[in-house]
Amino acid sequence: MADRRMLRADCSACSGLCCVVPAFAASADFAISKPPRTPCPNLLADHRCGIHAELRGRGFVGCTVYDCFGAGQRVVQETFGGRSWRAGPEVAEPMFAVFETVRLLHELLWYLDAALARPEARELHPQLARLRAETDALAGADVPALLATDAAAQRERVNVLLREVAERVRAAAPGPRRRFDRRGADLAGADLTRRDLRGASLRGAVLVGASLRGCDLTGADVIGADLRAADVRGARLHGALFLTQFQVRAARGDARTTLPDTLDRPQHWR
Repeated sequence: MADRRMLRADCSACSGLCCVVPAFAASADFAISKPPRTPCPNLLADHRCGIHAELRGRGFVGCTVYDCFGAGQRVVQETFGGRSWRAGPEVAEPMFAVFETVRLLHELLWYLDAALARPEARELHPQLARLRAETDALAGADVPALLATDAAAQRERVNVLLREVAERVRAAAPGPRRRFDRRGADLAGADLTRRDLRGASLRGAVLVGASLRGCDLTGADVIGADLRAADVRGARLHGALFLTQFQVRAARGDARTTLPDTLDRPQHWR
């Protein structure tokens, strides 16, 4: 299996693309509004954030949650040979477009690696490995090829296999015979405290502000689940399927919350 460290953001090898490319609107997550492909006013000339240590206190919680899955350093160092978007519009415009494509492809690589790590989906590993190699080749292509890449179509192809993996993992998980299935459901603010969520489907569910305190999510499919401000204190997340760093950063956990070895414990949990 490929080294998943390549899918972890290395801001020192990037040029602040996450502070330029995405748009954000003034809200509980962002103190100001910013149009797409426009530098954030807090971005310094050396591509560092001028308020990085104070982001949460200054109203930029969304910035602390965002994850490029390592796309930033790949685009800057590999695709553009270390150049910065500050070199001019001839670099900036294609770099911004390519970054959005590579970020999506890298997110797919994260999910494919998570699927390849599950023994319950062993029979699907050859297909997963082929699809991973294909997705990585797309992400590593040159600028013209990346600009022509239909990343959304690749996502659909990958999702077909990921759904099959999820069903196998959920079926093999211990827990109740009747699995908790709330895929795509609006569970904002729901009280699921200590609910047995082993083998559950929370795919695409909105769990903003929900209580998952003390829940066991072993074998639960959480791909695309919105965990902003979700209370996961004491929850067992180490066996959850397709969990990402940005979901963990968006939630509220504590020292008792268990996480997979592939994810870091957010500083604001301490």
